[in-house]
Amino acid sequence: MLSLRSIALFIAAAVCEIGGAWLVWQGIREHRGWLWIGAGVVALGLYGAVATLQPDANFGRILAAYGGVFIVGSLAWGMALDGFRPDRWDVVGALICLVGVGIIMYAPRAS
Repeated sequence: MLSLRSIALFIAAAVCEIGGAWLVWQGIREHRGWLWIGAGVVALGLYGAVATLQPDANFGRILAAYGGVFIVGSLAWGMALDGFRPDRWDVVGALICLVGVGIIMYAPRAS
């Protein structure tokens, strides 16, 4: 059950961070204005809070594993909102990252 909670938190963190960065990008690069930038800053702040809810207490482990989730989430976000189409190497790299996430977060460890 802790693994499912952890995975849900990684997904929520990805939505907050990638969504926040995308909103800032839209506000600045696409000239959508300060409201978009402000919403992005709020979402990025929420990402920081969501990351602290992970059941594992090791900051380095959480952020290292989240890096892989961020990679996969960024590609998915680009596909969903910007029309990006990853090539096979993007997909292979993303799958390797997810394997790394699984090892870092969910490998059995001696207590």
